[in-house]
Amino acid sequence: MFKNLEEKEIEYILENNYIGQLSYIFNNTPFVIPITYFFDKEKNAIICYSGDGHKMNAMRKNPTVSMLVSDVENVTNWKSVLVHGKFEQHFGSDAKAYLHKFSLGIKDIILEKEHSKANFISDFSSKIYKDDIPAVFLINIEAITGKKRLDFKA
Repeated sequence: MFKNLEEKEIEYILENNYIGQLSYIFNNTPFVIPITYFFDKEKNAIICYSGDGHKMNAMRKNPTVSMLVSDVENVTNWKSVLVHGKFEQHFGSDAKAYLHKFSLGIKDIILEKEHSKANFISDFSSKIYKDDIPAVFLINIEAITGKKRLDFKA
């Protein structure tokens, strides 16, 4: 049986994960790719970064995007959250601030969830202070839905 997630369950999934499936449209064709993200609850937005390329060009042309985040234990025990929103690229000091918030947030999630230090976080941090800042963008959330599968055992 499938059931809608409550708002607190949706927030928990978004706050405690950092890998999602980003979907966007390019030339009337849908694309779905994995992406690292951080959920900024205060801003009700998803923070991401990317190198410049196909995905960024596509989202600049069509800013309507969605992102799926899933917690899957097995075929009968899973939860998923689907975020719908608008792409918004940031530049300069705004981009640096968002990248900093992203890197600190991801570091905390990895430490809590995986009980390990994220050595690659220094890659994000070093980009904040160099000229090679990646394209930093938000997904401003417009709607969220969540589902879970309940397996009834006899």
